[in-house]
Amino acid sequence: MNPAPESIRLLPGAAASPVILHVPHSSRVIPDSVRGGIVLDDRELEQELDHITDSHTADIAEAAAAGCVLTPWRFVNGLSRLVIDPERFPDEREEMLAVGMGAVYTRTTHRERLRADGFDARPLIERYFHPYADAMTRAVEDRLEAVGRAVIIDVHSYPTEPLPYELHGAGPRPPICLGTDPFHTAPGLLAAAEKAFAGFGGTGLDSPFAGTYVPLEHYGKDRRVAALMVEIRRDVYMSEPGGPAGPGLLAPAAALAELVDGLRP
Repeated sequence: MNPAPESIRLLPGAAASPVILHVPHSSRVIPDSVRGGIVLDDRELEQELDHITDSHTADIAEAAAAGCVLTPWRFVNGLSRLVIDPERFPDEREEMLAVGMGAVYTRTTHRERLRADGFDARPLIERYFHPYADAMTRAVEDRLEAVGRAVIIDVHSYPTEPLPYELHGAGPRPPICLGTDPFHTAPGLLAAAEKAFAGFGGTGLDSPFAGTYVPLEHYGKDRRVAALMVEIRRDVYMSEPGGPAGPGLLAPAAALAELVDGLRP
């Protein structure tokens, strides 16, 4: 099954670049067919989107790509994570199932009902999750074929104050959180990120969010696929919870560009 056209945007970079900037949570778009399964009224839904959306992260990735010597590729989710969350495991491995936030959310950031009890998530998984995963897998394999390696950099943001859905919200909330994977995040990649983002008052590691995205086809199997998550605390660049970006957006974009340039062949 082919994905909906608006659900995936692969923006080409330089042929020699191994880097894919992955932006999974920046959109607020929910198709009408999906909106019908959400029990929130319009005002409540807008408030939830304010909290759950990594607002302006697509703009940060775009500005970073424009500032790079060797343009990275960008893989951008065109739909809200309230449709499906492409970064969740689609099965019982996903710890966020404990708060109703697996691949298809049934609860909100405040642990209130988002979808009806007993909601059948399978049509959304088939329509959106699997095609997204397949497209990202192809994007990674294209980089492997072209340059022999792929570096996925997840571009995220998170709120200054913890939200009730967070399972690990009691830990540090630094301006920049770097999420790692023991198999796919090499020490050199982490060191490069720590250097690039050093000017924000310090970086933290895997708190309040840990891990990074790798397609399941490669996850834990292929060391040619490197990955790192960059979580930017929202007060660094925008008005919370869902307000406009400010001039602070340019600083994380420049740091991200520095990181990408440091990964050139």
